Amino acid sequence: MFTQTLTRGLRDRVLGSPLVDLLTGPHGVDRYTELVAPTWTRGDARAEVVAVRRQTPRSVTLTLEPNQAFTGFRAGQHINLTVEIDGRRRTRPYSPANAEGARRLELTVGRHDGGLVSGYLCDHARPGMVVGLDSVGGDFVLPDVLADVLPDLLPDDAPRRILFVSGGSGITPVMSMLRTLRARGFGGEIAFVHYARSPEEACYRAELDAMRGVRVLHGYTRSATGSDLDGRFGPAHLAAAMPDPDAVFVCGPPQLADAVREHCPNVRSESFVPPTYTVPAEPSGGTVTFADSGVTITDDGRPLLEQAEDAGLTPESGCRMGICHSCTRRKTRGAVKNLITGAVSAAEDEDVQICVSSPVGDVDIAL
Repeated sequence: MFTQTLTRGLRDRVLGSPLVDLLTGPHGVDRYTELVAPTWTRGDARAEVVAVRRQTPRSVTLTLEPNQAFTGFRAGQHINLTVEIDGRRRTRPYSPANAEGARRLELTVGRHDGGLVSGYLCDHARPGMVVGLDSVGGDFVLPDVLADVLPDLLPDDAPRRILFVSGGSGITPVMSMLRTLRARGFGGEIAFVHYARSPEEACYRAELDAMRGVRVLHGYTRSATGSDLDGRFGPAHLAAAMPDPDAVFVCGPPQLADAVREHCPNVRSESFVPPTYTVPAEPSGGTVTFADSGVTITDDGRPLLEQAEDAGLTPESGCRMGICHSCTRRKTRGAVKNLITGAVSAAEDEDVQICVSSPVGDVDIAL
């Protein structure tokens, strides 16, 4: 009853009181208020799941009420979502689908075969669940010139014809962009092409089809029923949606983004697909010391995360592809190679993402 009757404004004043900080030291007010309600924290961004929709057989849509520690995001960016599964905190990056600036967040999570977090959320997400929010990031965003537009007055350098293309769960960041533009009264033309395996698996299909002033085309890669387009992507699809767009935003498999880029200029893209990289044919053979655990191994060339796990350690990790940063650890000595970019860094006392970093000689990691 206490949590239901305390108003948001009073709660925020209590949490922000210097006197409360003094009385709750040295642990801080968060360690006490979270015992009353897990989202009553100032330092840790958290959110309560207030609604759950399963709009397709292979996805779940969560409506989240974030606490005051969450500072927002730009349309198209991703957020690290942390959920506890079997006593362990698991983190994955997901892009909100709601308009930028909305009070509540909307995350649609597609089930990935073998995906621990996506499978758990699809099967077990429920109202009242509390999740962590952290590390908003990503450069896949609307141009700054579209940050504040009027219906009939666009800046001279603003794109007036915008094409969105998405595949599968890649619909969420471009859906956020679309909703943001409509909330701001964008006065230009918009077209939207979405690819899914079948009509039943097409997220946001009903909402998109009901949008006035937006040309929407659906492509179904495993079903001809209800498809506006002929199977998988082809250049004719772009012409059917919007010839000569000023700006194109693509999110989906890398093959989709690459194909669109071949036929359109001004393409911005994002893809949440694990990168491909080649493990060195000849490992450095150096000594890898996980200093905090007292474990020492001989480098075999694989990412530090995999080598640590094989050594019996359980470092926190999330996306395992260099996006969410939850695996970041401090390197105190030695050099590492980023397996995605190929860059080698020998700086001392630097943070490295161990999921995409391999040793170059002897390395000490604070783990």
